[in-house]
Amino acid sequence: MGLKKSSKVSAEFSMSSLTDIIFLLLIFFMLTSNFVRIQPFDLPESDSKTVAPVSIVVGITQAGAYEVDNEPVRRSNLSSVLRSKVRNINDKEHTAITIVAEVGTDFEKVTEILGIAAALKVQAILATQPRS
Repeated sequence: MGLKKSSKVSAEFSMSSLTDIIFLLLIFFMLTSNFVRIQPFDLPESDSKTVAPVSIVVGITQAGAYEVDNEPVRRSNLSSVLRSKVRNINDKEHTAITIVAEVGTDFEKVTEILGIAAALKVQAILATQPRS
């Protein structure tokens, strides 16, 4: 009576422990993501004396009004007005949009103009107030 010994090694991998770990990580990241908040901040002041090239000036008031080259522009028309201004400039390489924002302006409004400048592939410069 001969007994056979099985010498085959099982190549199976248990996924149950891996799914538990992934589930715990998912819960951890969902809970900690609620604690991350971006705090608004005032636009900076600077000691710099550097003068940047000015092609197009976009002004933002604290109330949220926009001006392009001292002409009032509605927020919905801002992208198209900037696009036409950039198109009319001959020197595309040195074109820059200078953002002049009042102190207390929401930074989201500034980042909107930064996004438009990136889409138009031109430089965006944030003008700062000189320190007193």
